[in-house]
Amino acid sequence: MRMKAKGVRLYSSKNMKLEEFELPKLEEDEVLVKIICSGLAMSTLKEVTLAQRHLRVPKDIRKNPIIIGHEFTGVIEDIGGKWKSEYYIGERVVVIPEIPGQIESPGYSYPYFGGACTYCIVPGHVIDKGCLIQCQTKSFYEGAMAQALYSIVSSFYSNYHSVPGTHQHISGIKPGGNTIILGGCGPMGVLAIHYVMQMDTKPRRLVVTDTNRERLEKARKLISMEEARRNGIELYYINPGMLTDPVPALMALTEEKGYDDVFVYAPPKNVAEIGNRIMAMDGCMNIYASTADKKYEAGMNIYGSHYLKTKLIGSSGGLYSDMKEALKLIARGQINPALNITHIGGLSATVDGILDLKKMQGEKKIIYNQLDFPLIEIKEFRNLGKKKPLFQKLADSCDSHKGFWNPEAEKILLNHYKIQC
Repeated sequence: MRMKAKGVRLYSSKNMKLEEFELPKLEEDEVLVKIICSGLAMSTLKEVTLAQRHLRVPKDIRKNPIIIGHEFTGVIEDIGGKWKSEYYIGERVVVIPEIPGQIESPGYSYPYFGGACTYCIVPGHVIDKGCLIQCQTKSFYEGAMAQALYSIVSSFYSNYHSVPGTHQHISGIKPGGNTIILGGCGPMGVLAIHYVMQMDTKPRRLVVTDTNRERLEKARKLISMEEARRNGIELYYINPGMLTDPVPALMALTEEKGYDDVFVYAPPKNVAEIGNRIMAMDGCMNIYASTADKKYEAGMNIYGSHYLKTKLIGSSGGLYSDMKEALKLIARGQINPALNITHIGGLSATVDGILDLKKMQGEKKIIYNQLDFPLIEIKEFRNLGKKKPLFQKLADSCDSHKGFWNPEAEKILLNHYKIQC
């Protein structure tokens, strides 16, 4: 008798269904993973909006739906014969979403390989390419969040600069230069700020912009200018919405030199256009955020690009080395991804959670795939605890960790529901 799984499958634009289905027999070169935790990502909202028009999504999903979700972690439930000496039952693992040499990826392209599911099958060719990694984090949510952090790590390595007097290029941001993150106070932007604080190659100056006052102030509290100074970085937070034209103010922070590295973390085209206007000589602008509009475009100063030798690149996903670095930073406690988490929920909260991402309050939402309950904001635990003792315990745990989700709270939750992992 074949094993059954429950998961969220995509059939057409914004047409997702949480349903039970049979998994095929495990092949010799495959691994079965019991998914414990996954993250709701804005890129998944773009995926389900575009559906078959998305580059990674197959054209025949009406007949052969795919499982959504690319940020996830779990434990190995079963192993094909080929991998029995490489992995063991119960081992904690994460997946590298961007598989080398192909556009297909988990959560976008496969019928049985995605994160919004109770169990998934990792194909042999994915494991052959080194994309199933053992995970040593203290919690499952940290593993799921590592898949968000790794794409940020990759974006900073993706920028490049010229070696004066040669045709050689150096990967990464300019050491001791000016770096700016435009629209940088959302969940991914805050992770990026944390990452800059921990980089070996640091900029002299980091400027972060956001037009959302609440997000800007929260980021300012999470990563203060004082903390940045201790890390050898001048940190500034700017709300460009308060200025008629933010470019002069942003340039003034660099003594009119401009920015060596520009990261676009918000999709409105005017954000990218601002970035284009503030690049320094040999500057590099990285489009990290985009929209579901395949005709999305913005104006570019070709004259400046010609004479200042500026570069425009895009970044999505990452490499094996980026994931290893992300996992190491989290395992060592150098980056705490829980600072971004505001909601937890069960698998049944996935469909509405994805569709409502843009209008929901809060930051990162994580899902516990073996459980069934709606998305709940962490700051509501105490009120819920008046009637449900579990939430009283979760509130106590979060309060002892400055109000944030944490490994102890996760353990309380999973133990309460007797989830074996």
